[in-house]
Amino acid sequence: PISEKYHEYASSILKQLKAEGIRAEIDTRAEKIGYKIREARNERVPYMLIIGEKEEEQNKVSLRSRNLGDEGIISLEDFISRVKAEVAARSLSFE
Repeated sequence: PISEKYHEYASSILKQLKAEGIRAEIDTRAEKIGYKIREARNERVPYMLIIGEKEEEQNKVSLRSRNLGDEGIISLEDFISRVKAEVAARSLSFE
């Protein structure tokens, strides 16, 4: 979340992701968003969901991927479908 007032929305998203079997965590530290993004990129986090006022109002998430960078605002359902498809494709390649 961009600030503390979006922690509740972030927690509801985390709950949905975990219910779908997707590993996720919330960075609630009081650091600037640019610092959090840079740190996640250095840790090679595949996806970051940025949550702020606009995302909460639209009931969506702002997506940043390790490979493509900022991908804009998408629905959580679209993100979940994308991750599940990638996981399924990866598991097929190991068979």
